[in-house]
Amino acid sequence: MPEITHSAAAMISGMEPHLRAGRFVFVSVNGEQDASDLQHAAIATFREEEGLSLILPFDVAADAGFDTTQPMACITLNVYSALSGVGLTAAVSGALGASDIPCNIVAAYHHDHVFVPWDAKDRALTALQTLQSSAKS
Repeated sequence: MPEITHSAAAMISGMEPHLRAGRFVFVSVNGEQDASDLQHAAIATFREEEGLSLILPFDVAADAGFDTTQPMACITLNVYSALSGVGLTAAVSGALGASDIPCNIVAAYHHDHVFVPWDAKDRALTALQTLQSSAKS
């Protein structure tokens, strides 16, 4: 297992943002049948009071009849950040906010994944690479 990073400076300087292939859509389903039919294709899920939120590949969402007018790109931060680490999410959202790019951050066990509007993916990747470079200085 790689070393887990705890400090903000180490997390930011080591984050190595990488644009994941594919477009994704956030959706919500209420029925158990709908959920079981789609869960296998989801790259992430979260159960909320209003239903099951899923992040689906664009084509899966479109084929299931979901609204696909807000396609997202996923940028994975390839640093093994501690779940108790402080500062990475704030720095990432701050850098993207300064570039007028909205983001949704999903923290998984190994990495954080930043979802940004599809049309802003290149600007977002550049902003995160710039943030990483500035933390290395």
